[in-house]
Amino acid sequence: MLLQIHPETPQERLLNQVIDTLKSGGVIIFPTDTVYALGCDLYQQKAAEKVAWLKGVKLEKADFSIICNDFSTLSEYARPVSNPVFKLMKQYLPGPYTFILEANNKVPRLFKSKKRTIGIRIPDNNIATSIVEMLGHPILTTSIRDDDDMLEYTTDPELIYEKYENQVEIVINGGFGGNQPSTVVDCTGDEVLIVRQGVGEIE
Repeated sequence: MLLQIHPETPQERLLNQVIDTLKSGGVIIFPTDTVYALGCDLYQQKAAEKVAWLKGVKLEKADFSIICNDFSTLSEYARPVSNPVFKLMKQYLPGPYTFILEANNKVPRLFKSKKRTIGIRIPDNNIATSIVEMLGHPILTTSIRDDDDMLEYTTDPELIYEKYENQVEIVINGGFGGNQPSTVVDCTGDEVLIVRQGVGEIE
């Protein structure tokens, strides 16, 4: 199903449809502040496995991120961060960044793996953050863009729908997406490292 959702003022009725789909184990494609992304309810294991399958990886080997809608969720999935890291995140989020943090004990169970890190995103996108807020917990996410694949389908939701309509439950049309991913910032070591330079600049 292709759902046209207003990017600035998402319609609650349509968002409820998305929430029902996620809660029943469905997979969606939705806009972020960078590229369009695959997503599912973080607590729906079968859906997470399907997202991994669509990306061509095993769930326990996947480097998926989670989308939060605010900072209060962080402590549920990540170990406490230092003051400088927290200040850095407060400065740049919401925005086109993925911060890699040390995962707490909850994360390996969710990913069926020995995963020690977790990618955290708070995108500057009303559709994505409204979904998380209404769902009540993060969604697992990964971009549909391959790093060497600059095809048009990654930006045009109607073309995305043509490609994925038989593989996911909902494609959200929230306008054209970008074709550059988020900037990935690794905060797990002694120094903060930029692992991938994407849309977001860090001073």
